[in-house]
Amino acid sequence: MNSKEKILDLEEFIRIREQLKAEKKKLVFSNGCFDILHKGHVDYLEKARDLGDYLVLGLNTDASVKRLKGDQRPLQDQDSRARVMASLEFIDAVILFDEDTPGDLISAILPDILVKGNDYTLDNIVGADVVMENGGKVETIPLVEGYSTTSIIEKLKN
Repeated sequence: MNSKEKILDLEEFIRIREQLKAEKKKLVFSNGCFDILHKGHVDYLEKARDLGDYLVLGLNTDASVKRLKGDQRPLQDQDSRARVMASLEFIDAVILFDEDTPGDLISAILPDILVKGNDYTLDNIVGADVVMENGGKVETIPLVEGYSTTSIIEKLKN
């Protein structure tokens, strides 16, 4: 499957979600901006995928990134970021979302496992309550020290 085919809208993904449920496969969900892909992202997402059978990535749209990170971001447009993320073999699908948080997306797909980095705690992970109320789990994954998009941008500026 080429990377373009892995970029789906919610309606397309809901059909896949039903199939995964019927096959009793575990759906893992994570999300982010992924403006500059780096080693920390790859490590985190590989570990996320290892928790289940299918990894779907919620990707912030350009408008959403701009609201969250400021007018200088994103550095790469949403189509570019989606294609790069979809090209990773351990990501099964990418869904763009325009809201400030992935709460609505999480509620719509109800993943079996919701994953965030360990810079988050259970009480500040958006969607954790919905996932757990529906029998799912929330996992945090240790981040690779010294890797962040913000630190890469700062290095480039200097």
